Amino acid sequence: MADKITPFTERFHAPEAERPQRADWPAWPTYGLVDDLLPVMRAWRAQGRRIAVATLVHVNGSSPRPVGSEMAINDRGEVAGYVSGGCVEAAVAAQALEVLETGTPVTLDYGAGSPVLDVQLTCGGRIGIFVRALPDADDYVARWNDARIRRRAFDVRIDLSDGSHGYGPGGDDPGRRVFHQRYLPSPRLVIAGGDPVTLALAQLAPTFGYDVVLLRPYGPAAPPPGTTLAHYDTRPLARALESLELDASSAVYTLTHDIDDDHAMLAKALASPAFSVGALGSRTKAAERVQRLRDDGFDDHDLARPHTPAGLSINAREPREIALSVLAELVALRPRERATQA
Repeated sequence: MADKITPFTERFHAPEAERPQRADWPAWPTYGLVDDLLPVMRAWRAQGRRIAVATLVHVNGSSPRPVGSEMAINDRGEVAGYVSGGCVEAAVAAQALEVLETGTPVTLDYGAGSPVLDVQLTCGGRIGIFVRALPDADDYVARWNDARIRRRAFDVRIDLSDGSHGYGPGGDDPGRRVFHQRYLPSPRLVIAGGDPVTLALAQLAPTFGYDVVLLRPYGPAAPPPGTTLAHYDTRPLARALESLELDASSAVYTLTHDIDDDHAMLAKALASPAFSVGALGSRTKAAERVQRLRDDGFDDHDLARPHTPAGLSINAREPREIALSVLAELVALRPRERATQA
């Protein structure tokens, strides 16, 4: 039964120094730096690998990871993502390999009060992790990828009794223990400008998982060095903005140092559901920006949205520091996936 509490594999019961070491287990938890499992799972399927997914479905007390956190494991024991603070990942991976062999999902129970007495999480809490195989991994990945391309949420309903899943937000699923997982579109950062702060932000934002769209009217034909951009647009700003679509997973920051271009960017952003809007510049310029936007018909609610000057106050002075302050602001405001605790 999937609801059965499954302890660690025996070889993980021994003290760490006495445990057999897996040759392929990383010495450092690089797997924990993977926030987006879709590209990894897509690559694994292209290699013909079978995939299991471990989902954090319950937290009691403290936990280093929120409910809904996931870890993917393939049939070679390779992993991406993490569900704890490194306390249980190796054991979860070992259990996932068994799930891939048997096809039977399991619920793992670790921490304070669990039957696995030799495993106490450093945070003092208790967590439940549901591990299931993906027999339809190609379809799963294709559906998720299609939602990603369309910039739509991807909803999965996981049955905790048999490991099956359905798609769509669904209803209450009476009589069943169902975990609702939602994957939001990739966060997108639209920036306009060409100064060193723009360059630093374009370089750093992708390392935080952002798809970066850079607008630089009449700029160089080639994008800036050291960047990985989703889109680079050198057309006149009015044309670039006309074709720009913004959603609730988008943020817009204008770094142009031109009051007219900044106004055009802010007006476009405030007419959209973008989750964060900002402009680089002094507080004296901010008053002029607000008045121009008010003259265009934006109300007090709209005018409270822009962060001017952009970024959190961290005494930033250098371009990378200012870019970091903007990214810190985005971390604070970014929409997060919603999951229903089991």
